[in-house]
Amino acid sequence: MRTPEFNAYIAPARLYPQIWRLLLGIVLILFVYSGFIGLVFWAGFAYVTPFKFLSWANAVMTTQGAVPTLIMLFTFAGMALGPIIAAPACHMRGPGTLFGPFSITLRGFLTATGLVLVIYAIVSALSVLFEPPQNNLPLNEWLRYLPYALPLILIQTTAEELVFRGYLQQQLAARFKSRFFWMLLPSALFASLHWDPTMGSNAWLVIIVVFAMALIAADLTEKTGSLGAAMGLHFANNIFALLFISVQDTITGLALYVTPFTKADTAALPLAIGIDLILLLAMWRILRIALDR
Repeated sequence: MRTPEFNAYIAPARLYPQIWRLLLGIVLILFVYSGFIGLVFWAGFAYVTPFKFLSWANAVMTTQGAVPTLIMLFTFAGMALGPIIAAPACHMRGPGTLFGPFSITLRGFLTATGLVLVIYAIVSALSVLFEPPQNNLPLNEWLRYLPYALPLILIQTTAEELVFRGYLQQQLAARFKSRFFWMLLPSALFASLHWDPTMGSNAWLVIIVVFAMALIAADLTEKTGSLGAAMGLHFANNIFALLFISVQDTITGLALYVTPFTKADTAALPLAIGIDLILLLAMWRILRIALDR
């Protein structure tokens, strides 16, 4: 059974739930996102010399350094614009319907962000006692980038939630009753986009954890009838993953510390991924309890 809150959340999507409109919306989102990335790289071409453009573009695409990582995060503004344009253009509904009621969205976001940050801070402090991380950015340099990194991570995580838990989950739930279509499929698609063959056998473990997080975000969206809790969970998770302790050979340009192991490590990384999965499940239960109050 769907919650009453979720039924209210998907009500605007029921007005025009046709699959052809959804497919058209997906194409529009991809067009806006790719077009925005093109504009960013065009601006980069105008800023750097033509002889340095290829190295600059490669640094952005591979997030080599703090500034390229910030630019990469900024490109997600185009992903956020995609569903904001697609909702009225393809389904005749306002962009605000992607988020849900403002007060519920804000409460869910603040609750999830606060709880997840506290839990991650406690677990990270305990983990340092067993396996200290390695220094990455000097503290003064990290603090200098922090005011730019936080809003850009918010843009990145909000963009992904708008597409997968907002637009796709809403429109599919308006068209299909089965959770397979509106919960499992968007979550599987989201997880598949995190596939990294350079991780070797660890790649599938990462996919499992990302898939679990996507399902949790989808569940919180259904429970609250808004995008706020999913946004807060995703935002807090990426703050720690991108700004505090990043896995070596991943997106480390803005991280204060990096792990002593790389993403291809088949000994330490699987254990860390297993702990992350257990932690995610625990946070899910805590969030469901907190959001009931």
